[in-house]
Amino acid sequence: MRTKMKGRISRIGSYAISSSIRDHQQQPCITCTTFNILAPIYKRLSNEDQNFRESDCRTYWFGRNQRILDWLLYERSSIICLQEFWVGNEELVDMYEKRLSDAGYVNFKLARTNNRGDGLLTAVHKDYFRVVNYRDLLFNDFGDRVAQLLHVELIDPFSQCRNGDLRQEILIVNTHLLFPHDSSLSLVRLHQVYKILQHVESYQKEHNLKPIPIILCGDWNGSKRGHVYKFLRSQGFVSSYDTAHQYTDADAHKWVSHRNHRGNICGVDFIWLLNPNKYRKLLKASWSEAVFGMFKCLLRRASLTETDAFAFLKADNDGNYITYSGFCEALEQASQCCVILQLNLTGHKHGLADEETKDLWVQADIDGNGVVDYKEFQQRIWKTTWSDQRNDLNDEDEDGFVKSSLEQTIGFSVKNAVLFPPEVEKGRWPENYSLSDHARLTVMTHPYRKNISTEEGCMVHAMGCSNSSSDSSWESLRFHEIVLCSMNHAVYVLPYRTAPILLLGRVAQRTIFKMITDFNPCKLHFLFIALGASERR
Repeated sequence: MRTKMKGRISRIGSYAISSSIRDHQQQPCITCTTFNILAPIYKRLSNEDQNFRESDCRTYWFGRNQRILDWLLYERSSIICLQEFWVGNEELVDMYEKRLSDAGYVNFKLARTNNRGDGLLTAVHKDYFRVVNYRDLLFNDFGDRVAQLLHVELIDPFSQCRNGDLRQEILIVNTHLLFPHDSSLSLVRLHQVYKILQHVESYQKEHNLKPIPIILCGDWNGSKRGHVYKFLRSQGFVSSYDTAHQYTDADAHKWVSHRNHRGNICGVDFIWLLNPNKYRKLLKASWSEAVFGMFKCLLRRASLTETDAFAFLKADNDGNYITYSGFCEALEQASQCCVILQLNLTGHKHGLADEETKDLWVQADIDGNGVVDYKEFQQRIWKTTWSDQRNDLNDEDEDGFVKSSLEQTIGFSVKNAVLFPPEVEKGRWPENYSLSDHARLTVMTHPYRKNISTEEGCMVHAMGCSNSSSDSSWESLRFHEIVLCSMNHAVYVLPYRTAPILLLGRVAQRTIFKMITDFNPCKLHFLFIALGASERR
């Protein structure tokens, strides 16, 4: 058995993952595996009797899960994230916990809410990590989905690189999103990812964490063509598998990782990576873009043209603009017409909250005059585009300014990524594969020192400031949007609107307000304020 495994692994990719791990003394690496192991309560054993499940036959589920563990322990990844872990069966739970613990792993399991029977298991190896903290995240939504957040610190063999300024911490998330039975659940799934990122952001603020790498693992139940993928990309996350194979966002057909209960094959399993000091949009801005993108997609599916969509949002308004009340009414009508649009945006338990609807409106009302005209509708709702992501591989910001004050953290460079069975890497599903209805994804990364800018030398940069009157008051100026934020935390969003996102160190809000109210920019077309260390919070 061991010889067969070794031969198979050597053919999986350009790197032999397992042997690379054993060679980490020469070139340190961190490996991560995500795998939906198909809970026995869901595995059907008969096409004729859909209620006959593997959970009814101990010999079947016990043997299959022993083989899964054999593979996991042979690969010996630094991080293991499992989905559809059968937490409802004590014997299976004990089997995983004992074998993983004996192999040096620290294990965390989490059941889905409402006693659904399955859940998540995340294991990190003690040779690589010290666990700093662990959090459960319960979505409490339609699908009873959950997520795990693990805060870890790297230890040997990386401690030889350690010095007083080098932080070696990582945030790891494991999740399993709702299956998209129809497009009415698209918003629920998008909400789940939004909740994860909000939770991560809150955790970073609560513990005053400076930028550190974030790894998101799991079964995302959506492909590279979906809204969830685009949402994560807009926040700066990259798909590790696609990065390793130099695939673009358009290469969705080149690999698969799942054959679902309908017999369709698709790529849904991802290990997402966000290195520190990546350019990131404000989370609310990405969320609004994602919802508007979904809205446009479904309106088009209902054969509405751009003009029809504008008229739909106008509701009964006679003017050539959209009002907030008309906007809300249109969203409600769209939800009620879900037979056609399948767009459950508002008016039900898992739709948009009132605050989220207001956030959408703020994003659409570019000039802040209380209505959305046709041009704003085109720019923010109908022709919303997803920004390309930048990799921040040097120590210059996007405008070419060299970052003056630097401190060290770690980043991760993706060296290889492997799907098993190997046929799925060619877009095919092998009929003789029986471990699961998902492929196993393993990614190998190398940590490296990364310089990030400190808060001294950060700046506020507002562009597009104009004044059509001689009045010197701040209120007379028209800005598209002013966003004040740090590299990883939003500080304040000023509702005067200007096109570019601005970078700012973590400054006390009272200082921000004082700078804005005291500054008279009427004679300038550009506002540029540099902040020194004394102005930091």
